[in-house]
This record gives sequence, C-alpha cells and structure tokens, in this order.
Amino acid sequence: MSQHACLSTPALEQYLAGINPAEEPLLAQLRAETARHRKGAMSIAQEQAKLMVWLAQLIQARNYLEIGVFTGYSSTAMAMALPEDGQITACDINVTYTDIARRYWQQANVSHKIQLHLQPALITLDQLIARNQINHYDIALIDADKTPTPHYFERCLQLVRPGGIIAIDNVLLHGRVAQAIHGSESESVRIMRQFNAGLIHDQRIHPLTIPLGDGLTLIQKK
Repeated sequence: MSQHACLSTPALEQYLAGINPAEEPLLAQLRAETARHRKGAMSIAQEQAKLMVWLAQLIQARNYLEIGVFTGYSSTAMAMALPEDGQITACDINVTYTDIARRYWQQANVSHKIQLHLQPALITLDQLIARNQINHYDIALIDADKTPTPHYFERCLQLVRPGGIIAIDNVLLHGRVAQAIHGSESESVRIMRQFNAGLIHDQRIHPLTIPLGDGLTLIQKK
C-alpha cells in the first residue's frame, strides 16, 4: 500500500491505455481534430469522458445535461453510451464549435438523442426549471466558463434527481486555486476557490474532488 499517487509518465500512460477499454475510433478522430483547433486545450480529457460514461452506466442514466459542449467529445461519448431512448440536453453559445459537434453526432448516429440549445446556459437552465424539469436528469456535466459556476451548480441541483451526479470540470484552474491569495488574481480564481471550499459544508450533497485532468469534482445529490 502507498500513501502517494503514482506519477504519470508516458510509459505508464501507454500501459494504462493497454489495460483499459479502447477509445472509440470516432472519438479518437474527434479528439485529434480538436487538438488541431486553436483552443483545443478546452476539450475534456479522454480519461474524464471515460469516467463520466462509466458513472452514467453505473447509475443507469437516461437523461444527461451538459453545460459547455465545445466540439462535442463528451456529448458524443455519452450519447453513444446512453440507451436508445436516452436524451441529452446540451448548452453552448458558439455555433462554430458546435457545428463540429453536430457533424460527429451525425457520424455516430446519435443526433436524435441530443437537443442543442444555442444561448447562454443560464437562460436554458431557467427555462428547464420553468418547464418543471425538476429532478429530471440523472447526470450533469458543467464544463463552461468558470465565473458563473455557482449559478450553474445551483440550477443543476434542482434539475438532477436525488442520487444523481453533477460533475464539474477544471475546478483547479491549473493549480491557481491553491496559490496564495493576492490582489491581482482573476475573478474566476477567486470564485472557484470559494466555491470549492464551500462544497464540503453543503448538506445537500456528497462531494469529491479528484486530480483528474485540471480537476474534476463529482457531486452526488442527496
């Protein structure tokens, strides 16, 4: 037994790739195309997407809510894993990025499972709440701009069912949340530091933050 995590190396990553389920060829193609994009670093890590799919299958998810689509890696992976009657509500504001996502949804034959809302996510979330979609979703992913994260979370907490999961990506901001506080830090760092610190005291949830990618927080709604 060891008290310390094993440091990642190229050899270890290659080994893990050999013992874990292989990446779907279409997802590998999408990941490669996204990597060539000028903002390719915004994409969710392959390992994070695999964990999301594993969790969705574990809780037998049918309804998935995604805030921040980008080029569609996570939504495509989830749509391929959901049952035929599964449904995804996807929120984004960028037509250029989501046009790539739409293309891969079509290639994966999962477009019928996905409803894309091209407007600010808070508007879509409020509309879903107004349409009484409370406790409707089994799992949600917040992977968008950091400053509104607390607002995204509060709305997801209404929309996700008890026992369901809310995942939040990029909660470590490349380690900046752990650095000493100084006057010139960005608003996103300040907000995420406060948000991260508050989760453990929230009696509505069971939270766990893991150092996967740029930090992934998993929250189970009580």
